[in-house]
Amino acid sequence: MAIAVDNWDELAPWWRREATTDLVYREDIEPMLERLTPKDPGTVVELGCGEGQWLRWLSTMGVQTFGCDWSLQLLTHAASSAPVVCAELPGLSWLQDGSVDNALSVFVLDLIADVGEFFTETIRVVRAGGSLIVVINHPGFTAPGSGPLVDVDGEVLWRWGSYLEDGSSLQPAGDRSVVFHHRSIAKLLTAAATAGWALQAVEERALGAAAIERDPGYVGQEGIPRFFGARWVK
Repeated sequence: MAIAVDNWDELAPWWRREATTDLVYREDIEPMLERLTPKDPGTVVELGCGEGQWLRWLSTMGVQTFGCDWSLQLLTHAASSAPVVCAELPGLSWLQDGSVDNALSVFVLDLIADVGEFFTETIRVVRAGGSLIVVINHPGFTAPGSGPLVDVDGEVLWRWGSYLEDGSSLQPAGDRSVVFHHRSIAKLLTAAATAGWALQAVEERALGAAAIERDPGYVGQEGIPRFFGARWVK
């Protein structure tokens, strides 16, 4: 059985392999970020930057960026791409009010238990008119008890599990596992609105054709949302 961990230094070698070898990040996630990120983003802080793949992506476009993460091992690699800070989210006390133009978070929000603090802290540190861009696993995917079902006629359906209830589940991470925190889309959007964020754009995306071709186990899931992205403005 996989061992649950909350120290990402223990997962750093696995995550570096994952980030550099999983083509889904380039095929499916990068296009989402291209559509959600403002055209002239100014200064961007990436929250939970890991080994720096999105810092590098932003830097290639000439964006002034820096990141934070709670894994020192991952930050040693991210530091070659941009300035970095070791910090545990959702707290952002090391940033002043209105000190960044935009904030970016990719596959991090569903690892954070306190979603309310995430939204209140990000709106505090982003300047007026700035944006928050978030990409996560789709809440329908992270709901405890959710998963694919095959109908009697061979159609692949999705079991919602306890989608409407807040909850958590263990998800594999190499030979370990991590806790995914589930909230419905309604609760995520309400938490953001309560903090003062105004929703500008939402994306829901299934696994792309290339990923499904590589893994026939996903055949039939072409219409099932796997990723969720949003952009809010302050």
